[in-house]
Amino acid sequence: MAAALLAHRAGGHVVVSSAGTHPATEVGTVVAQVLAEAGADVTDACPEPLTDEVVRAADIVITMGCGDACPVVPGRRYLDWPVTDPEGAPIAVVRGIRDEIDTRITELLDSMRIT
Repeated sequence: MAAALLAHRAGGHVVVSSAGTHPATEVGTVVAQVLAEAGADVTDACPEPLTDEVVRAADIVITMGCGDACPVVPGRRYLDWPVTDPEGAPIAVVRGIRDEIDTRITELLDSMRIT
């Protein structure tokens, strides 16, 4: 969700990739629906495993509560946004998770002077 929202909100001003410690093979139906409601496109979404190489390619690494499972590479900026996992949650809960992530993305883009 975060990668799709960030790519949508950044409007091409940042390169976004999605990775996870246990990435899903596809975006869930409810998640896709709430992202579409926000205008984010997940048509080509394909999370990859979170590896040292993925982290090395990033300037900012946003984690969502992965703790010790996330690789740490010196010189990267890390932000941990612990949010509820949307898997299996009712759509109202998933909308709340989306909105929480969206608020954090807005703050991040503001701090980077990207609006």
